[in-house]
Amino acid sequence: MKKPNPGGVVIIKKYANRRLYNTETSSYITLEHLAAMTREGREFKVVDAKTEEDITHNVLTQIIMEEESRGQTMLPVSFLRQLISMYGDSMQSMVPSYLEASMDSFRRNQMQFRSALEGAFAGSPFEEIAKRNMAMFDVATQAFKPGAEPAAASPAPAPGAAASASAKDDQIAALKSELADLKAKVDRLGS
Repeated sequence: MKKPNPGGVVIIKKYANRRLYNTETSSYITLEHLAAMTREGREFKVVDAKTEEDITHNVLTQIIMEEESRGQTMLPVSFLRQLISMYGDSMQSMVPSYLEASMDSFRRNQMQFRSALEGAFAGSPFEEIAKRNMAMFDVATQAFKPGAEPAAASPAPAPGAAASASAKDDQIAALKSELADLKAKVDRLGS
């Protein structure tokens, strides 16, 4: 039996019957498995089992189509129309690198936003509130990720923190308000 290669590129073979075979685990998998591997940051290459042709692009496109067909649309119709109109255009060769750079920038901005929120209250009396806000922010962002599992309930208060029921309700209301404000700010940043 093959040993897993955690750092390497996993070879996936696609057979004529549309079955996908993971050569690392020696098992058949589904598109959902490949989507999960992508979310985990695992590199893989899909090859046609008969011709050895690299068909990774086609399979990734198929995963996106499956996700979009489940009602978890991320690609607005206007974007899709613009993308289609770029095929055959003299600028077509620039689109892939532009889209890749845009996604890299989006991810960097997301990480900077998270770091700024975490660092803003470090060492202050509001640090615990900021941590709870970040936990709620994480829960909220997970809800918008395609295929994400429902998040667990908000973290339990620190040991020894005994608050009355009404104080907890007030804190929850305040946190919900802060979360709504943060969401509005994120929405404005994305516009």
